[in-house]
Amino acid sequence: MHTIAVDVMGGDFGPIPIIEGVILALKKSKEKFNVILVGKSIDFSHKIPKKFQKYIEIVECNDVFSMSESATNVLKRKESTIYKTVELVRDKKAQALVSAGHSGATMSLSTLRLGRLDGVTRPAIATLMPTATGGRSLVLDVGANVDCKSEHLFEFGIMGYAYVKDVLGVESPRIGLLSNGEEKSKGTEITKEAHELLTVHPSFIGNVEGGDIFNDSVDVVVCDGFVGNILLKTSEGVASSISKLIKLNIKRSPTALTGALLMRRVFKLLKKQIDYAEYGGAPLLGVNNCTIICHGKSNKIAIKNAMYQAISFLESDISEDIEKSLAKYR
Repeated sequence: MHTIAVDVMGGDFGPIPIIEGVILALKKSKEKFNVILVGKSIDFSHKIPKKFQKYIEIVECNDVFSMSESATNVLKRKESTIYKTVELVRDKKAQALVSAGHSGATMSLSTLRLGRLDGVTRPAIATLMPTATGGRSLVLDVGANVDCKSEHLFEFGIMGYAYVKDVLGVESPRIGLLSNGEEKSKGTEITKEAHELLTVHPSFIGNVEGGDIFNDSVDVVVCDGFVGNILLKTSEGVASSISKLIKLNIKRSPTALTGALLMRRVFKLLKKQIDYAEYGGAPLLGVNNCTIICHGKSNKIAIKNAMYQAISFLESDISEDIEKSLAKYR
């Protein structure tokens, strides 16, 4: 069985939502897996039902790397939960890790302690975005690399293609380069160079604009971590604001309230589609083994889906495909 190491203490709301998510994943999964929980057991062990204890091992650890700390300090904190979680994968006691803690620290440790895949110069954090047709697009990078060269963007395209094909099951994913216009003459000097590099891939469709992320015209959207992180945070803010505006206007109109009652199922489906919890976490592509970085505010649904993401990753050939594709197209 697969074994997943989980940093229990890293999330904004403490260990309980994380434990509940792990238990929910074990309960709902058709195929069982093993879990190593890293954290202060006195704070969460009472939440583990007896029937699931045989799948769970606890590594005792009291030191939590705070969200307010600089990611560069994590290498000195060898007794922290995130450091020990990464080391479990490095020591082959687990094949994947899930963390809702400090994303920068998780990324740095995974890169330095687990190492990069052959041909990868910069790992990238990838996240899923909902589309208007009910599908998903993958955007990378969304925060790992603020400053990128054109060859890094090229690598992101190759890694994103492999993830969408191998893990999400899309037969021939379309790769797009995020820019301020569809014409290849648009963009910065770096994106123009990246455009030329990506043309060697048969699934590259050229530049795409921000709106294309959500209209199902592209499967893999490539950008640097600065643009990608702003895009991610803006999208989360827009989704939250739309939900609040709908509720506000419904309350103001008796007619709208009646319509809303009739449309409850539609609103429920809409909320589910734009909820980040439904997508679990963000895989760090380009490192050895599997690292899933979760939102700090992850609830049990998000953690459950992050566990499923890790299993899907482990059951794919993504790492091998990334290395072969980089060697082929570079």
